[in-house]
Amino acid sequence: MYQLYGHRNSGAAAIEAALELCQIAYRFIDVEASGEAAQELARLNPLKQIPTLQLPDGRVITESAAILVHLGLSFPESGLLPADAADRDQAIRGMVYIVSNCYTAIGIIDYPERWLVMPDEASRQNLMAGARERLHWTWEVFADLFSAELYLDDERPGALDLLAAVVTRWAGSREHLRHARPGFHAWLARIDRHPVLAPVFARHWPA
Repeated sequence: MYQLYGHRNSGAAAIEAALELCQIAYRFIDVEASGEAAQELARLNPLKQIPTLQLPDGRVITESAAILVHLGLSFPESGLLPADAADRDQAIRGMVYIVSNCYTAIGIIDYPERWLVMPDEASRQNLMAGARERLHWTWEVFADLFSAELYLDDERPGALDLLAAVVTRWAGSREHLRHARPGFHAWLARIDRHPVLAPVFARHWPA
């Protein structure tokens, strides 16, 4: 059985949603629920980052985009990755874009002290404000570049949709996009409502 290490309101939601689309058995391990779970995560992933996915054979895959690509290739019938090679390339490109640009900015916003030698409050606030502004701009660019690759009502959502739907939930990105890119914001809302994905997102972000 697949074992997914994560916690609520985290990037693990994208992987949990992908596992649901793949229709495979998995166990979600909340690393905030017990010290034992946190220790096991540290053993599997020395960076202690989530999501971390342990495969049924014991192998470990980390990094959200890598996990989604693995699942898409392992379960092609899920539709996580497009069957067409050119479309698949763009989906992978979009996921790497999110991880390298948006996730990075969110890490700075959440943990500014990691990036400062002398983390005084003024420096922290300045760094967080700059990172948030950069994050919102990178989502605008994403919307302009990748909206054509995203899920529509008569299609199955893919890995790129899942990652965008989850990572836009942080640091005020959804509210910014509501005004800056309303069409993209509407796409995200459709992804949220998908009948397979909605219960996963509700567990991570209860109303």
